[in-house]
Amino acid sequence: MSRRNATAAVIGAGDFIGAEIAKKFAAEGFSIYAGRRNGDKLAPLVKDIEAAGGEIHARSLDARKEEEVISFLNDADKHAPLEVCIFNVGANVNFPILDTTERVFRKVWEMACYSGFLAGREAARLMLPRGGGNIFFTGATASLRGGSGFAAFASAKFGLRAVAQAMARELGPKNIHVAHLIIDAGVDTEWVRQRRLEALGPNALDNPDLLMPPSAVAESYWQLYQQPKSAWTFEMEIRPFGETW
Repeated sequence: MSRRNATAAVIGAGDFIGAEIAKKFAAEGFSIYAGRRNGDKLAPLVKDIEAAGGEIHARSLDARKEEEVISFLNDADKHAPLEVCIFNVGANVNFPILDTTERVFRKVWEMACYSGFLAGREAARLMLPRGGGNIFFTGATASLRGGSGFAAFASAKFGLRAVAQAMARELGPKNIHVAHLIIDAGVDTEWVRQRRLEALGPNALDNPDLLMPPSAVAESYWQLYQQPKSAWTFEMEIRPFGETW
């Protein structure tokens, strides 16, 4: 594996999408800094990347805490220049509006919007002096429309999209590629599978092409990274071919 003198940071390195993003960029030679709330859960990812000859630094990270985000990205940049920062924190909850407590609404906003602002701002702070970099945000169907029961999640995702748009307009002319990837589908995780079975019945998983493999999301981020500056995408929507929309 050819090693780059560059780091890719994954904030929200969960078991599925985040892990696949980390594996993809590690396979392409990046040093990986991976953070999630419970860093102990990163052990399988560390094992997989190191077994494949890659380099990863994993730690616990509460992305809602400014000082932790600053420390995490500064450490990544000191190891090797931070070239890519991918914000992938999830906060997908569904509550009827009358059951949406103040605490739930605020916490979802902190996780899906406020922490994205912190990650984007601190990544930009490190990238601007070098005149280049890539900052990518994971969006969802809820980034574009508020569904029944998703007042908290959709408002946070709408907000994250606005943060990303504002950053893209400001930082694009300074050679920093800011992009927002909308995943308009259920991703093939155990949690999503169980939710589909509960909502749609025992035949809900008969068509495997209606769930998106996490590796496909990672490939989409790699495509964004590879784009020439003369043809940057700000917003990419991805969905399985069988998805209705």
